[in-house]
Parts: sequence; structure tokens; C-alpha cells
Amino acid sequence: MNNLISWSDFEKVDIRIGTIVRVEDFERAKKPAWILHVDLGAEIGVKKSSAQIKHHYKKEDLLNTQVMCVVNFPPKQIANIKSEVLVTGFPDKDGNIILARPDKAVPNGAKLF
Repeated sequence: MNNLISWSDFEKVDIRIGTIVRVEDFERAKKPAWILHVDLGAEIGVKKSSAQIKHHYKKEDLLNTQVMCVVNFPPKQIANIKSEVLVTGFPDKDGNIILARPDKAVPNGAKLF
């Protein structure tokens, strides 16, 4: 593995846990996506994210689910919304995203170490 990073490089990526509190249809997205509203705790608040996860997740499956989010990217304009955080996941064998989530509940805003 040639792409080794230092601990300080890792510390630059701010990954926090948040709870999905609202899910909207994202009809103007080029690929099927949801608009997620993620509560990242008192320090960060509720942020929006465009997530191309419709293959595996229905709206009702996502509400009150905790997800891991990168919170220190600049906002990105995607069609008619500003995506404020990156909800993380892994591709399945077909390239469809499976969300990265904790296996037990943790406080919103908790930082990944």
C-alpha cells in the first residue's frame, strides 16, 4: 500500500455521527437520490445531503437512522439543493451504496476516531 497518510492527515477529515430526521424526494437529481436532513448535534445542527441510495433504502427505512457524515467539505450545489455534508457508505457488488452506520446508538455529533 503506497498511499500512506499521517495521523494529522486523518485528523483533517471530520467524520461525525448524525440521525436522519427527514427524507425528501430529489426529483431534479440526475441519478435516483434522496435529500436527507441529518441532525448532527447542537454544535453542527441539521444539515442536508444528497444521497444516491434509493436502490437499497426507502424513505421509511431511513428515518431515525444514524449515519456517518463528513462535515468539513465545502457545500456542493447539486441541481437545486446545496449538499452540506457527505453521508458515507460502501458500494455493494453492483456499485449501489450501503450506508456506513454504527452498530449501536451514539450521541449525535460524536466524532469518529
